[in-house]
Amino acid sequence: MLELKKVNVRYGAIQALKDVNLRVERQTIVALIGANGAGKSSLLNAVSGIVPYTGEISWNGKLLPHHPPAIVRAGVAQVPEGRQVFSNLTVYENLLAGAYVNWSKQRIEKNIERVFSLFPRLKERASQSAGTMSGGERQMLAIGRGLMSEPSLLLIDEPSLGLSPILTTEVLALIQQVNEQGVTVLLVEQNARKSLEIAHRGYVLQNGKVVMEGTGRELLNDPAIQEAYLGVSGCA
Repeated sequence: MLELKKVNVRYGAIQALKDVNLRVERQTIVALIGANGAGKSSLLNAVSGIVPYTGEISWNGKLLPHHPPAIVRAGVAQVPEGRQVFSNLTVYENLLAGAYVNWSKQRIEKNIERVFSLFPRLKERASQSAGTMSGGERQMLAIGRGLMSEPSLLLIDEPSLGLSPILTTEVLALIQQVNEQGVTVLLVEQNARKSLEIAHRGYVLQNGKVVMEGTGRELLNDPAIQEAYLGVSGCA
């Protein structure tokens, strides 16, 4: 289980997270929704050690270290916003880059085969430069690279950014597949409706604070959530 207790993040005079408490049960998908600037990416970046924070963040009952390599070794990996793949490297080379904490050649090859089984399109393009791939394919590659460290918790930031509705549905279905294989997922996704549809639980962030939580279905059916984030008007 991932647990945040009274977590605060500041950027100078700006407080991005304010005493955030949050729980992610093992082998579930938890969605974070909220407006731009609500603190969603800051929360993921705090968990992965990219930004400093105060408070406590624990995974499986142990406090997470504050250094990204040690966090990856603890079983936590992040798929950053914007599909930050290495454009000049091939698909295969990008996947190898995700295995930097894994020194066993046998395990690396096993994990590459696992990624290729999840994303057959990547296998077809193993020797292709990542910079020549479509946005959806690069997102698959970014997720695949994140899986190369054998994480038990995967943090995914805005996977549908810039993708068509069809590709968005495809990528989120793949995230469900990853979760069904036993990986816990904490998801930040601009398409609140689709993220809540696949989430076991969701949290709503507003101005750095958790203002609502519930199951994905509960939040989907909440009139306030529908009006604020799902484009459903409460007016007759």
